[in-house]
Amino acid sequence: MAATGHSETLDTPAPDFALPGVDGRTWTLADCRGPRGLLVVFMCNHCPYVMAIKERLVRDARELQTLGIGVVGINANDPLAYPQDSFEQMKLVARDWHLPFPYLFDASQEVARAYGAVCTPDFFGFNAAGQLQYRGRLDASRKEAAPPDAPRELFEAMQCIAATGSGPQTQHPSIGCSIKWRPSC
Repeated sequence: MAATGHSETLDTPAPDFALPGVDGRTWTLADCRGPRGLLVVFMCNHCPYVMAIKERLVRDARELQTLGIGVVGINANDPLAYPQDSFEQMKLVARDWHLPFPYLFDASQEVARAYGAVCTPDFFGFNAAGQLQYRGRLDASRKEAAPPDAPRELFEAMQCIAATGSGPQTQHPSIGCSIKWRPSC
C-alpha cells in the first residue's frame, strides 16, 4: 500500500503527455482538458482499491464533466509483471466499467513519473490554468467502498476548483496499491 502527499506540489503545472487510448486515438493533455479544469486519475485494472471505487469514479467523472472538468484515466503499470493491466485488458475494462473518459496507457511510465504518481488510484486535480489544486483521495474508500453517505471529497474539491480555480485546504492523501514499476537496469 502506498499513500500520496500534496503540499509540496500544489500550483505546479500539469505535465504534458501524448498517450494511446483504448479507443485507438492518441490523447494529449490539451485534448483531455475541460474549460474549467482537468482530473487525471492514475488507475489500473486489477487493483482492489480501484475496483472498490469504480462505480463512484464513473459517477463522479460524469458529473464533473457537466461542470466543465475534463477527466482522463492513465494506467502506468508494468503489463509484463501484471498481465491483467495490459492494453488489451484495459480495452475490456473501459467497456465493462462504462468509463466515460479516455483510458490511456503509459507504457514508458514517463508520464506517471512526471506527475509523481505513486499508487492506484492517484488523483491530480488541475484548475483551468493547468495548476495542481487537488492531490487527494476519491473518498474514505480503501479496499472496500466507503459507506454510501461518505463525503464525496474528490467531487467536492473539483467542484470548488471549477467554481473558484482553487482547491480545498484539507486534502486527504490517496491510498492504494503502489504503481508496478518496470525493473531498472
